[in-house]
Amino acid sequence: MNSQKKISIVFMIPTLSTGGAERVISFISQNLDSKLFQSQLLVIDKKENSTFNIEKIPVTYLNKTRVLHAAPQIIHFLYKQKPDIVFSSIGHLNTLIGILSPLFKNIKFVIREASVVSVMQKFSAKKSIGKNFLSKWAFSNVDKVVCQSIDMANDFKNLYDLNDTNIVIIGNPITSGQPASIKKKKTPSNTKKFITVGRLSKEKGHHRVLNVLARLEREFSYLIIGDGPERANLIEQMDRLGLSDKITHIPYTDNVNYYLSENDLYLQGSYVEGFPNAVLESCAAGTPVLAFAAPGGTNEILEHNINGFIVENEEAFLKCLCSDKEWNHEFIQNSVYSKFSAQIILEKYQNLFTSLC
Repeated sequence: MNSQKKISIVFMIPTLSTGGAERVISFISQNLDSKLFQSQLLVIDKKENSTFNIEKIPVTYLNKTRVLHAAPQIIHFLYKQKPDIVFSSIGHLNTLIGILSPLFKNIKFVIREASVVSVMQKFSAKKSIGKNFLSKWAFSNVDKVVCQSIDMANDFKNLYDLNDTNIVIIGNPITSGQPASIKKKKTPSNTKKFITVGRLSKEKGHHRVLNVLARLEREFSYLIIGDGPERANLIEQMDRLGLSDKITHIPYTDNVNYYLSENDLYLQGSYVEGFPNAVLESCAAGTPVLAFAAPGGTNEILEHNINGFIVENEEAFLKCLCSDKEWNHEFIQNSVYSKFSAQIILEKYQNLFTSLC
């Protein structure tokens, strides 16, 4: 291709509602080098359901509630736009893109997986397409699969019988900009301030965090940011365990980074994570993380006793909650910026896209 021609990329995503994948795709699509790439975003959902503001690139909304219903419009859009690369993210859209890809011989197709599929299936109420012929065939058609962690890559490769050459591992970027100066944390008296950010769903393990906190004998406050299907169950559990007066729940806020920096320890109860953005952002704010060991990218972000704790069970979790370890907050911050800064991750994506063309 002409070296002076920009590489045109269509980023596709089911929705721009609140979520880690939505935030990452919004960020990457808008921040590639504009001298080299010409990006646009195609959203299956309606514009009024979006919580992310896209200003730097064109956005097209297909106004469909289901991915499959958008197939004719996607085909028409790609025939009209003729991009060099299509980059999609999340479940059924990735499968559809793999099915449609043979129709477009001159387009390179890249999909981004967002979870450790075989483990997430255990927590899903929906019947999964799983390891069947259609999904295996669809994913064999795409040019590259982006996974955020080694665990995710190995799981996807084994589940769908893909070769190592089909898969590239790229973690998520820190989207909060350059490292902010860290002010000394001020905790009144001996009260420890804990925080968790994320969807209130079973795989996130909020319930086991609450069980451990009910056994904690020191003074603490706990802020939970997020919403989801387990909200009512968790509120009932808080009441039953006598924790309601110590816990504050905020369904949604634009000031997550502020709250992360204002707390002493981030708590993650997850049974599985693709790549935990909130853990990454907590460390970027200089706040250490206490997490259960789980498949996914947690152990690629956290280093035990360096920028947090990774534990195997509730007893070890409780022990760490009782710890008065003195943390080097600047070191915690640097531990993630050195690997996952926006500049580093964007460069990896740019190298991938350039190599495909």
